[in-house]
Amino acid sequence: MTVTYQIPLPLETTETPIPQGDLPTDYRERLIALLSQDLDFHELDSGYASHNFHSFPAKFPPQLPRKFIEGLTGAGDIILDPMSGSGTTVVEAYLAGRYGIGFDIDPLALLLSGVKVTPLDLELVADLGNETLKQAQQALVQEQKQLKEALNNRWGAKTRRFVNYWFASETQLELLALITQIEKIEDVTIRSFLKSIFSAIIITKSGGVSLAFDLAHTRPHRAKVVYSQSGEIVLGHDLVDSESSRVKLLTKSLRSPIEEFGKRLKQNLEGLHGVRQGPIKPQVMFGDAQNLPLDGASVDLIVTSPPYAAMAIDYMRAHKFSLVWMEHPIDELGQKRKAYIGGEAVTGIDYESLPDKTTKVVDDITGVDDKKGRILHRYYSEMTRMLRELYRVLKPGKAALVVVGSSTMRGKDTQTATCLADIGQSIGFEVPKIGVRRLDRNRRMMPVGNKVNSDSQIQQRMHEEYVIGFYKP
Repeated sequence: MTVTYQIPLPLETTETPIPQGDLPTDYRERLIALLSQDLDFHELDSGYASHNFHSFPAKFPPQLPRKFIEGLTGAGDIILDPMSGSGTTVVEAYLAGRYGIGFDIDPLALLLSGVKVTPLDLELVADLGNETLKQAQQALVQEQKQLKEALNNRWGAKTRRFVNYWFASETQLELLALITQIEKIEDVTIRSFLKSIFSAIIITKSGGVSLAFDLAHTRPHRAKVVYSQSGEIVLGHDLVDSESSRVKLLTKSLRSPIEEFGKRLKQNLEGLHGVRQGPIKPQVMFGDAQNLPLDGASVDLIVTSPPYAAMAIDYMRAHKFSLVWMEHPIDELGQKRKAYIGGEAVTGIDYESLPDKTTKVVDDITGVDDKKGRILHRYYSEMTRMLRELYRVLKPGKAALVVVGSSTMRGKDTQTATCLADIGQSIGFEVPKIGVRRLDRNRRMMPVGNKVNSDSQIQQRMHEEYVIGFYKP
């Protein structure tokens, strides 16, 4: 498949530019200068426009892609994120008057990133959102029997077991009442907007309407003790008087999905003000970063953040909590997960030959744990194919910024940034600079606690990440 682009006129933006200082006129030297600047962006507001529509793990701050978009491109240039995730790069390209293109294979990522760059009629969305709430509330009162029957018929046995385990009965009725009304909306853009709100009340940084904690960190734990909305105990009767700190930590009072939806609707309508109509329409499409449907030498800048190795952040583990309500069976989502870069399956994999430095890292881990070594070999094989595609679609004299974190396997560092730079150079890229950014643990939404635990391998590898500057000569 080949995509041909007609570049329209740029739109105007009122976003505050990121201070860049005096940058060299030479592109390569400018890239080095930008990577040498502060890339932490702590204490800055990252929730403007549509960036705060939905929680998403390991999401980089919007100021990061904006720095490189403003410093390395001009109006109307094509900005690509081949693994768009929550759509941060595509949103920033859109706000800056560039042509943003995003690809992903995750259905929730596609929904969110598409919604975040779609201007809508605020008054119409508010009316339909409020009508959705009203009709859902009426259905709970007048059609409860029908809702219960619909719940029994909505899923197959395996998906039903999942829903019953993670959602209380009263919560299920409210969620079904909401999604049923959302599905009736004919305008696909407004329906998608409301679906994203529906998902946002389930997948949250804290709380949420499921029985899970830590969903936004992709590490769900089921509540031990649960109180209904009226204060009755619905789960964990035998643990209510427990003095265990873990039980207390995993005690939850159910929230009303309809009330949470109303709060989130108001919040996201405010963010929608920042999604302005303009002549450059971004494109967010299903696509595999290892085989992009783009012409060669067609992209001016790439800014992306690929997954960690070995599913250190398992997106589908959280995303399925809302996707099962959107007619995605559990088995189907499990199959999709297997196709994600960084997966743990090691059979039926097309392993690439790796350059010497990367091969040594893989061999060191293989010597300790053969399967872990093959998992890492899979990851670097998939990243090789991705980097090969980035090289192909990027114009000569342009750059790709790849934001990565390292992992540990059996106590050994996977040296992700060093290995990806090694792979990129073997493909033909130059790597003039690798920037380092320190993570803000309170805002980055990594799957770790707020307290530092020096014995935790997860915490050890998630204090900083690297911004690799790949330059195509």
